[in-house]
Amino acid sequence: MVKRMDVEFQAEGGVALRAWLYVPEGGTRPVKPYPAITMAHGYAGTREHGIEAFAKAFAESGFVVLLHDHRGFGASEGTPRQDVDPWRQIADWRRAISYLESLDYVDANRIGLWGTSYAGGHAIVLGATDRRLRCVVSQVPTISGFEQGLRRIPPEGVAAVEAAFSEDERGQLRGEPLRRQKIVSADMSEPASYRAKDAIDFYLQPVPEGLWTNEVTVRSTRAARMYEPGAWIARVSPTPLLMVVALNDTVTVTDLALAAYERALEPKKLVSIPGGHFDPYLVNFPQSSAAALAWFQAHLS
Repeated sequence: MVKRMDVEFQAEGGVALRAWLYVPEGGTRPVKPYPAITMAHGYAGTREHGIEAFAKAFAESGFVVLLHDHRGFGASEGTPRQDVDPWRQIADWRRAISYLESLDYVDANRIGLWGTSYAGGHAIVLGATDRRLRCVVSQVPTISGFEQGLRRIPPEGVAAVEAAFSEDERGQLRGEPLRRQKIVSADMSEPASYRAKDAIDFYLQPVPEGLWTNEVTVRSTRAARMYEPGAWIARVSPTPLLMVVALNDTVTVTDLALAAYERALEPKKLVSIPGGHFDPYLVNFPQSSAAALAWFQAHLS
């Protein structure tokens, strides 16, 4: 039996980050402290978007698991809502690590991190810069926001994107609300982060009312195009790094991930999975979750 509890911890600025904490069958009075895993979702998603199954699988194998919503998303506090700042999310995630360390039934010397998609990029940065982590798993990670943008936005569309960024900056100076766009939309007449059917299906899966809306700030897109977690990958070592890569990923782009893996130093492992960016959560969940679990068992147990 795994127990799931609602918990919260304070991030900078007094913002409450809310999370699910999964405790294995032994409860909060184990014979010896548990190893632990900290998790969060990727770009503009919440813990409700298809990753609880990973948390349950890890907890059922004897790990305490902390799965939090990024600030401004889901159950967590923070304004503006639906605004993605990668470096703020990384700073907040360090607080999640500290929260796990504070639990007397967690072994503070055996904490690992799992991140996926945009947060897979965060996993690389945190693995390179926070030596409290004993291992990291980076699933279908963002490697280069700039290169991904070149692949996903046709050249004739770049001028409109840059114009939207500029107008948003001018509007902020005038004190106007942050401009927003859809996260997913098949309607080419409205700006959106993703248009592929698999992305639309994934983001629009049922989520409890009030916890998520299909919008993100325009400045989140600018921040994403500036985000380069692949620059940190050689610095993850000596922390063990597992990369889980989808072989037909058109979102974070397969060849960028494979090239980044080659730049990583040992100890490292690559697991390739058939399908696109969202398949590790869905049809190929057994393979992706088993690979991550084996990595945590090898380096935390």
